[in-house]
This record gives sequence, structure tokens and C-alpha cells, in this order.
Amino acid sequence: MSRAIIDAREWQKVFDLKTGATLAAKGPLDDLVRGVQDRHPYPGDLDAAGNRWVTDTAMDLLERYDPSFVFLTYAQQYFAGRYTPLTEAQWGATIATVYREVERFAALSGFTPVIVGTGDMAPLVAPIDLTHLDGLALCTHWSARYAGLHEPSPADLALLGTLPEIERIVPWQQFVDLLGPCSLDPVLLPKYVLVARAGHMFKTVGGAFRQVRRVPAPAYRIPVSGCPEGVSDSTEVRSTVEKLLGAGRVALIFVEGLGIENFPWSCREIGNGREWYYYETGDAQYLTITTGRHQVFEYPPGYRYFEEDGPGKEFPFSGYFRSVPARTIGADFGGRSIAVGNRSMFMHMAAGADISVECFARNLYNQGTMAVIHRDDKA
Repeated sequence: MSRAIIDAREWQKVFDLKTGATLAAKGPLDDLVRGVQDRHPYPGDLDAAGNRWVTDTAMDLLERYDPSFVFLTYAQQYFAGRYTPLTEAQWGATIATVYREVERFAALSGFTPVIVGTGDMAPLVAPIDLTHLDGLALCTHWSARYAGLHEPSPADLALLGTLPEIERIVPWQQFVDLLGPCSLDPVLLPKYVLVARAGHMFKTVGGAFRQVRRVPAPAYRIPVSGCPEGVSDSTEVRSTVEKLLGAGRVALIFVEGLGIENFPWSCREIGNGREWYYYETGDAQYLTITTGRHQVFEYPPGYRYFEEDGPGKEFPFSGYFRSVPARTIGADFGGRSIAVGNRSMFMHMAAGADISVECFARNLYNQGTMAVIHRDDKA
């Protein structure tokens, strides 16, 4: 049974990850993790100390659990770039900060790092307002480029076809043919996927209302450091990590908001999608790398997630996820593994590590930290 431990500074509680039911702490591993959470309160998504928190928390957990595989995410610069009006000098200083933290972890831990940049960011040109259509347009908080359109009227399609800010309108079956298969309930899926041009983002019903400064830049290719020659696609990073694990201890490190233009390490450029589709920073990109397979349909553009909300919804602490994704690198690895990062939900769902510690933050609201223990048999 996977269990979640929420630390809200004033209290800690243990829950069944799947049902959300309160549990009693089980033993030494719970005590270990709760101690790590107590010593490392999360400073917040926009706080400059956020990336230092990742390194400090990971080192504390590493010293007490002794894993061979570590999965880390440094995301503070992504949130700062997206929501803060940074000058170019300030953006450069933010990149320098994450570089120091990744290097500090590598030096302190002795792990072999494989570092993935999720893609550069660019200033927002303008939003594309889809809130006044006859049909229902939806997009995830994690995406600027893709939205789903349900039950559009002929007038909707005619209007959208005239907007220069929209790069293409893709019938759903064509989208599945390119990136599928998809086993989700067809009733909850859109009729079309809308694709925004570079520098734009969609505004849809239920979207976040915070002012956005930067959005993901086109990222048909992303940088990776630590992969050998011959690796050409994001689906091949996992096999590289597994080969390295055969010879020693490895850290797979995601650095959000940095792509080929701003990546501060020597690197290879690898594919980050198929044809016109590229991954933005988000669940699909994470899972594609950690499973070694294209993973667009855990939560695809326009999915009517609210139809699944309610008192009986499973995995209430895991956002839109409906189950723990199968065949992730941590889940398949026979040795000990941990995940630490300042990107909520993705840490405990995308890596499948034995233990994860992540920020418990939603839409930048800092509610503390959450740890997830997926297995005790390696303790």
C-alpha cells in the first residue's frame, strides 16, 4: 500500500495514497521520512531558496536510506520565469543558481548525473481567449501550446480557422494516430486538439488566472548531459540510465525551463516529440523519459477531468492522475531509489521511486511538503 505523509509545519499526518484515508504511521521508514520533512520545510515555488531545498532534502534522505538511483527535479526557475517579470540579468542569475545546486548535489553525493533540460522559455506574446466559444475548450495548467475542444459549432471552427495565433486544428483521431494508443473513456475526450503558435498560450474555462510572463518556447529538441553518442530521442534516456545503474549509482535530474539555448552543461540534443508535436514541461514529458515510451494520454489536452471528481475519487493527493503509472524506472529498478523535487505530484507518480519527497503546493500556494512511500521491502 502506497502511503502519503503530509507535513504542514504545524502537524504531520499519514494517508493511504489511493483512497485518502488516514493511516497510522507504520514504523522506522515512516519515522525516517517524517524526520526529513520536519528538518526541511519548503520555502515556496517562487522563493529563490527552492532549488537549495531540493539538494538539502535529497542529501538528508540519501544519507539515511542509501539508494542507488536518485530522481531529482529543480523547478524554481521555471515558476519564477513563468510568473515573475525577470530582467535578462535576473534570468541569468536564476540559471546560475540552479547550475550551482545541481553541481553541489553531484559533488556531495558522488552519483553519476544524467541531466535533462525540459525546454527553454520565451516571453508571452498574447493569450488566445477561448472562453466565448459555443463549444467547451479546456487546457491543463501545465500547457500553453495545447488545448482540447469539445462539441464545437460550425461557427467555432470557422472562427478558429481564421486566427493566426493558432498553428493547427487537429481532429482527435489524427492526434491518437500520431501519439497513441489511448484507452481513456471517449466520452471525456475532445473532438479536436488546438495547437498555439510559439509565444502564445490558451485561455480556457477553469484555467489559472495568474499573470503569465513566459511560456515554453518551441522544443522539438532538448538538451541532455551524461548520455553517450547514439542517444537521439527522449524515449532512449531511460535505457542509458539503466545501463549506468549496472555500474554504479546514478541521478536522473530534470532542470525545468532550460533548453538548448540556456543549458549550462555540455550536452547532446535529442528529440522531444513526434512530427509537429513536442512535449512541454509536464507530466507527459516526465513519463516519456521515465518509462521510455511516448506518454501523452495519462492526462491529454482537453480531458474532462472534472467528470471524475467527487467524494470517491481515487488518488486525491495526485492531481489528475487516476493511478500510479506502471513501468517507470524506479518501479522496475531492483535497488533502492528516492525522488526529491519542487514539482508537486510528478515526483511520486512519474519516477516510481521507493520514497519521494516533494513540495505540497498547488497553483503556487505553499501547503508544506508531501512524502510518498511506495514500498517498504527494501528498507
